[in-house]
Amino acid sequence: MKSVFKADEFSRRRFMESTAKAFLGVGALGVTSRAGAALGPNLGLPDRAGAAKHLIYLYMGGGMTHLDTFDPKPGHENQGQTKAINTNVDGIQISEYFPGLANHADKLAIVRSLTSTAGAHQQANYLMHTSYEMRGTIKHPAMGAWMQKFLGRDNRTLPASVVIGGGSRHPGAGFFESSYGPVMIGDPQRGLQNVKNRMQQDDFSYRLGLTDKLGQDFRERYARKDVRAYTSMYEDAVKLMESPDLAAFDIAKEPEEVRKAYGDDRFAQGCLLARRLVESGVQFVEVTLGGWDTHQGNFVRVPERCEILDKAMAALINDLEVRGLLNDTLIVVASEFGRTPVINQNVGRDHFPKAFSAALIGGGIKGGTVYGKTDETGENVVENPVGPAEINATIGYALGLPLNQVLYSPSKRPFTVAQNGKPIVELFA
Repeated sequence: MKSVFKADEFSRRRFMESTAKAFLGVGALGVTSRAGAALGPNLGLPDRAGAAKHLIYLYMGGGMTHLDTFDPKPGHENQGQTKAINTNVDGIQISEYFPGLANHADKLAIVRSLTSTAGAHQQANYLMHTSYEMRGTIKHPAMGAWMQKFLGRDNRTLPASVVIGGGSRHPGAGFFESSYGPVMIGDPQRGLQNVKNRMQQDDFSYRLGLTDKLGQDFRERYARKDVRAYTSMYEDAVKLMESPDLAAFDIAKEPEEVRKAYGDDRFAQGCLLARRLVESGVQFVEVTLGGWDTHQGNFVRVPERCEILDKAMAALINDLEVRGLLNDTLIVVASEFGRTPVINQNVGRDHFPKAFSAALIGGGIKGGTVYGKTDETGENVVENPVGPAEINATIGYALGLPLNQVLYSPSKRPFTVAQNGKPIVELFA
């Protein structure tokens, strides 16, 4: 039996999913009951409760170019075909491909001094999500898991965290119990799958009772955290099936003009779903926009990516603001690394972790802000270098997470939310 618990996370999740489908006719949702409150203060940090209650993380998969987005270098040959445009804040320019975001620059904080040593996709993606380097002996939690661990859950029915698109490389719960992992949504237009009860209520109740009876002896014999976590997961799955909160996953309920405002791309509809979820109490939502790995045809592919991002993000900002949710919701745009300022022979840009950009808005962020600086070529950070751990610490700071609170892995190793990263307090109003 011990070998079962030594199996990797994917195998255990698949086992539980198949069991659920066999007995209940549903799929595992990966949700858990409410966790405890924050375990300690932000020791050694400025006293701050955290304005943000929700995090929408817009992840640009593949490595987003900084020169063609948030850190243009007009007049330099490295800039290529992309032009810079003025924003509604004097002195701040961004890419011409962001006309919508240019009108929100007064709410936006741009970090132009991100730097890292991880230049391979998988390793850099992991580092950006966890603040830790990949190790074969341990898997670290991502931000959604830390949020649930420290803050519990606002909505007792809906999951605490959801990842929309591109979830295959997401670190998820890490070394926490699997119940701290996110619910994965492949297609936002289809919403949450395998949750409709297709049998008579009496049959369903009978199967629930049978499942509980069969599992009782096992739970008593193996009184482990992971067993308890899976038990909670199925209890919550049943609650969700019977709850009106399930409608939060159905973007078809939105007016057509709202859906069109975001755009019809899967990422755009994912941003709309993210708004519906945070409005219903989900604390963490990540939406991935891939296609940024522009080794070839950078000036064809980047405008396409930017158009999708600009329209969807501008609509998301407007939507949250109108609903009074923008100050409660931190939006982050980030990528695993940047791309070479020097244009290659295929009119593309290659991997470049040495300098790249991110942007934050809402959740107490001071708008109209640029933090850090690269030189005139875009190749070197020359002011206020920021690593992935600092970005994650800044996110945690906005959310009021106890950044210095140490939690221990099953192997008794100490870890914190953002390793040794310090928050960029200058970004906050």
